Amino acid sequence: MAHLASTGSDSKLSQTMKHLFTNLSYVRYLQFRQSAVAITGRLTPSIGRNNVTKTKTLATSLLSLSAAAILALVGTTSANAAPVNTTDSSSAAVSSHAVSDAGAADYWTPERMKTAQSGEILAAKALDRGKLLNLGKAPVTEAPGAVSSIAGQQATTESKTIDRKVNQSETPVKHIGKIFFTLGGSNYVCSGNSVTAANKSTVSTAGHCLNEGPGAYATNFTFVPAYLNGAAPYGKWTAKALYAPTQWASNGNMQYDTAFAVMNTLNGQKLADVVGSSGVQFNAARGLSYKSFGYPAGSPFNGESLKSCSGTATNDPYNPQFATQGIPCNMTGGSSGGPWFIGNSSSGYQNSVNSYGYGSNSTTMYGPYWGTVIQSTYNTAAAS
Repeated sequence: MAHLASTGSDSKLSQTMKHLFTNLSYVRYLQFRQSAVAITGRLTPSIGRNNVTKTKTLATSLLSLSAAAILALVGTTSANAAPVNTTDSSSAAVSSHAVSDAGAADYWTPERMKTAQSGEILAAKALDRGKLLNLGKAPVTEAPGAVSSIAGQQATTESKTIDRKVNQSETPVKHIGKIFFTLGGSNYVCSGNSVTAANKSTVSTAGHCLNEGPGAYATNFTFVPAYLNGAAPYGKWTAKALYAPTQWASNGNMQYDTAFAVMNTLNGQKLADVVGSSGVQFNAARGLSYKSFGYPAGSPFNGESLKSCSGTATNDPYNPQFATQGIPCNMTGGSSGGPWFIGNSSSGYQNSVNSYGYGSNSTTMYGPYWGTVIQSTYNTAAAS
């Protein structure tokens, strides 16, 4: 990495910086430095890579940042990362990625599906990065949008089930499924939902289930609707394109932890024609009652069956800069990306996704507010 010049009283801080940021790109260092400015207001930014001015207060503040957050940042090297934009905006730009995973369905053998890791690992990293990179920031204010509701559709075909090994005491939902993907060389699981779209092939999920935020896009992205105990009753649907708000793909802003995947056809049929699709709603009121679904795979769950949570949404009191809302829920990793429906059933309008909780024993699940930025990402994916 680039070396930082220091002068006189800077020497101790410079050595601390060198130790902490050995594995970081200079861009990552600037992001960390920018966050420190937000806390202390005592660092005079310089143009270029030297003339760093510090005070005792700044040094103390830097060293008192949580070790977990620092380690999470250090663990994210620049090798797999896209260029990072250190500013955020409320503009509705969309990041997209074409997929050429022709063999993705075959990649997901029963053994790989069983041993894929919970997306909780990715959610925790994203949460730590988001807290660190957005220290002292207020939520990005979006231009208010009118409430927009788009109705879903029923399946139009009598779908023949494939490899059905369903425990009849369970009731999977046709349009809700389990997502399998590869990121950074590891296999992961999340949850997703078929949503209404002109292309009849769009799946919603969490941003961190599709893109590192910021960083690389997933490969081997596959959606298995109505998954249960290893069964893929409606087949394995592979992605042909992935879409995320640029605020997620470039900055990892937890305020926009939502993404959409456009799926290939399977046996000549489109996803929504086979399993149906949920309606979606954007720019709704806050504080609504929701029912969320997902496939939690972290203990005490095993990710083999669908679970749900219900409750009235309240704002995140710990990180208000995320502008997220939470409902009472103890679902664990693997449930990330599962849909939130307004009301008390899976037939309502989808209005968010499972994003994160705090710790392994969390009793609240938080999800992003679906405003104009996420609506724009949906519109782009749905029309593709």
